[in-house]
Amino acid sequence: MNNCLNNGLCHKKAKMKAETVKKYRPFQAVDLPDRTWPNKRIEKPPVWCSVDLRDGNQALILPMTLDEKLELFQLLVDIGFKQIEVGFPSAAKVEYDFLRVLVDQRLIPDDVTVQVLTQARKHLVTKTFEALDGCDKAILHIYNSTSVLQREIVFEKSKDEIKRIAVDGVELVKKLTEQTRTKITLEYSPESFTGTEVDYAIEVCDEVLQAWQPTPEHKAIINLPATVEMYAPNIYADQIEYFSRKAKFRDSFLLSLHAHNDRGTAVAATELALMGGGDRVEGTLFGNGERTGNVDIITLALNMHTQGVDPGLNFHDIDRIIKLSEKVTKIPVHVRQPYAGELVYTAFSGSHQDAINKGMKNLEANSSTEWSVPYLPIDPTDLGRSYEQIIRINSQSGKGGVAYVMKHEFGCNLPKAMHPELGRAVQRVADQSGKEIMPEDIWAVFESDFLKLEAPLKLENFSTQTDIEGRVECSLKCEYNTKALNSNGKGNGPIDACKDALMNLEIPEFSIKHYSEHALDKGSDSKAVAYIQIVNDQEKSFFGVGIDENINRASIKALFSAINRSERAKLPLN
Repeated sequence: MNNCLNNGLCHKKAKMKAETVKKYRPFQAVDLPDRTWPNKRIEKPPVWCSVDLRDGNQALILPMTLDEKLELFQLLVDIGFKQIEVGFPSAAKVEYDFLRVLVDQRLIPDDVTVQVLTQARKHLVTKTFEALDGCDKAILHIYNSTSVLQREIVFEKSKDEIKRIAVDGVELVKKLTEQTRTKITLEYSPESFTGTEVDYAIEVCDEVLQAWQPTPEHKAIINLPATVEMYAPNIYADQIEYFSRKAKFRDSFLLSLHAHNDRGTAVAATELALMGGGDRVEGTLFGNGERTGNVDIITLALNMHTQGVDPGLNFHDIDRIIKLSEKVTKIPVHVRQPYAGELVYTAFSGSHQDAINKGMKNLEANSSTEWSVPYLPIDPTDLGRSYEQIIRINSQSGKGGVAYVMKHEFGCNLPKAMHPELGRAVQRVADQSGKEIMPEDIWAVFESDFLKLEAPLKLENFSTQTDIEGRVECSLKCEYNTKALNSNGKGNGPIDACKDALMNLEIPEFSIKHYSEHALDKGSDSKAVAYIQIVNDQEKSFFGVGIDENINRASIKALFSAINRSERAKLPLN
């Protein structure tokens, strides 16, 4: 009875949820059958304009203080932005004061142009010019809403009335520009462009430019904001190409893009719109902004970087940028944030780890200048990151990742045949903990499973000497199953002589299959590591490892380690 009732309720809820779709209508695409942007490539960077201090700041729960704004402004300058929107000085005292500090203290570099925003309203435009007094040059960004919803619901005005607001505002800006020493570049935005009929947006912008009278030498900026991202990126690109073709004065204005991320495709929309004719991009670091945010300039720029296009912005110290951004916005950078997140240069999957490891080795072996590493579209060192952060281990990891950590964290270049043995040991720990295994955890497993095994065979002491025939004689003192034993043996070298000495005791028979050694280059002063693989009396193979200042002693330790691992595997619990 209850199950039937619950099933009925679930069915009703599902039906109601499905019916909500009827509230929405698909956006009508632009009629552009001869579109050209799909065949184009981004071959040069746009003009970049950061709007972190305005659009980004207005979206914060706690807006930035004046000091925080100054810190972020300097960071943006250091990154290489030549156009920076510093605020809405007619809207709030802190916005006004910030601009005055920049101007009065001469903090604006000669090659940087500040941008200020104002609505197309007389008292706000006048206040904006007051705030700019004494500034050498500036972009004055004026806007009014033009979309169907804004016209009909918010302002209740006709198309002609909305257009009149835009033109009157620009005429006022032109008049005040003639009365100031500040060199003003006009930027006009038909706000909510994405909800505006594209032909009407062109009509408004044409009349704005007619009033301003830009020239190819003194261009205006027409900014077409996806104030709300309402459709797929290809439609935005179509609109931009259509606008670029149809608008008057095309050689006398920069076509600027300002995408928001409501559909999660702001980066793609901006890239396609650049192919469609965009000249300039407004955005923020890490995509901070209203609702789902603005377009992420870091992602855009580094996407270009990975395609061999110099974006003209410097993100070589990405950690500094992250730290300051988190400080002033109070918003953490997500661990999966493209290019910048803590985990984007790590691999947990065993197959990924193995591929990255091989890619790194291939680069080293070929001294290649061309980046070609699986799963890593960009060299982390370009952003100030290090390879040590690339591979991390959990229960999904494999032997290749463990071997990579052993080499790059601890300097142990494990023989390939040994990778599965240590990999399995680490896997057991990962499975038991269910957590990420850090490098120090891997080393602890390595120590307990390979370096510190002293049962049933424990080395007490050994010495060697070479006879007149060149053969090595070994004197061995050890314990086997807690019983003290002494033995002597001869062989072609220390390991062979030690093996002979062990065979004179009650040690199960074994043969040596592999031996290698190398100097430790990390975490140790003049120590050597030796690896020995034996095949026991049951035809099973085991590796042992020894580390010591003396290479002979390291080799004997490795032999004892392999024997102990072989014997331990025979115990019932194993």
